[in-house]
This record gives sequence, C-alpha cells and structure tokens, in this order.
Amino acid sequence: MTADASGVAEIRGALVRLRRATGLPVAFGGLIEPGRPRVRISELTGTTTLALSSLAVTSGSGLGGKAVALGRPCAVTDYSLSRRISHEYDAPVAAEGLRSVLAVPVVVRRRVRGVLYGALRTAQPLGDRTLSAAVEAARDVEQALVVREEARDLLTAARAEPATDPAWEQVREAHAALRALAPRIGDPGLRAELLSVCGLLTTTPAPVEGVSLTPREVDVLTCVAVGATNATTAARLGLSPETVKGYLRSAMRKLGAHTRGEAVAAARRAGMLP
Repeated sequence: MTADASGVAEIRGALVRLRRATGLPVAFGGLIEPGRPRVRISELTGTTTLALSSLAVTSGSGLGGKAVALGRPCAVTDYSLSRRISHEYDAPVAAEGLRSVLAVPVVVRRRVRGVLYGALRTAQPLGDRTLSAAVEAARDVEQALVVREEARDLLTAARAEPATDPAWEQVREAHAALRALAPRIGDPGLRAELLSVCGLLTTTPAPVEGVSLTPREVDVLTCVAVGATNATTAARLGLSPETVKGYLRSAMRKLGAHTRGEAVAAARRAGMLP
C-alpha cells in the first residue's frame, strides 16, 4: 500500500468514527494533492448525491480551504449565508443539502495533509462536543500517518546499511514497540493498520515449509530479539511470565530451534522479524 493509499484509508476510518461519535448525518474529507495547494475530496459517508465527490478545494477557498490555510478547525452555522468564508463551492454544498459544516485539518509535522468535514442538513450551531470529536478524529489520522512514515523511514535507512549496522537495531526496537502496542488498541481497523506497519519492517520471507507462527508467538519472539527477558516480555505484552514461556516453547518447536537465539535467527530468515 502506498503512503497516499494508506492516508485515504485513515481518512475513511476517521470519518466513520466521527459520525458514530457525534451523530452527524454527513462526513467527508480527503488529502492534499501532491505538489498542489488543494484538497481532493475522496471519501464520503452519509451523502445522498455525488456533488462533493472528487471536488478540489483550494487553500484559502471555502470552509475547508480556510482550515487548510489557517491550519486550525473552522465551522459555520449556515454555509451559504456565512460571511466568514468565500463561496466558490456553494453549488455542490447546496446540492447535498448541507447547512452547518465544520472542517478540521490533518496536520503532520506542521504541514496540512488533509481535511475532515462534518455537516448537518439544518442551520444550527455545532457544539463543543462535536468539534472536539472531529479534532480527535483528525488526531487519529495524524498519529497513524506519523507512525507509518516513521516506520517507512526506518526501513529505508536500515535497508541502506548492512544488517549488523546500528540502524537495524533501531528498526528492531521500533518493531518490538509496535507489536507490543497493537493488542492494546481497541479499534479493529486501527489495530490492523498498525500491524500492517509492522509488516513493513520485516524482510522478504524465505520459504519455510509448514511453519506458521501465531501473532502472539511473533510478539514474544519480537521482544526476545531485542534482548528482553521473559519477565520484561510479559510486562510489555500484558501476559504472565509462564504464558510467555509457553509461546516461546511453541515457537521454538515450530521453527526447529533449540535456543532462543536460534528461534530468533530462524524467524528472521523466514521474514517474520526484521
């Protein structure tokens, strides 16, 4: 999945969570187009027309463009009558029947990367609770993009160096931290996205016939690979030391290893660990 494609997936998930948290009937959004100061509306949920689909919103224009230009949330109670925004996009907004609208920028490393919108079909103030939920949804996208980009940068740097270089140790530490974090994320979509980031940090697997480790066995080996003891591994993963031992024994048996080190080496050869 490309960085742009992953960003679209994050926008899509955030919009669904925004509607669920606020009860807003309509939410939509998109990413900044590469090399251009405009947002392309690509994701829509709750809409009844295609009026907003693929709409290009230029920085500074309309509500979303204002949010991009200022780098902060903006809202209007009645879009078509508001004097606080320009009105280049009145026609598609009216075609969808939207009145009260908010726009929250997605900002990564001080650069606006996209915009999330939420809207009502009636002209009424959007309260602090709704705005806070929209900001939280945007922060989720920002954090996911940062994690994915940092993982990609680490992988690029590590692949440019020999496997014994310290850069690889940084990759392995990041991989272990991400694997330990994943089970604590309640949202299945976000958890899957985080595990896909972990996959970016592993090498191309060599065929190992009949070997299939469970996610928890991989989690344990990931911690062992960075030097963690069974007790430390248990604390990281929220397991008991005895459970960790059980997963480790099972992984060693499947990999045909007699020691922890052999198991880690075999898992790396199979592309299960970085």
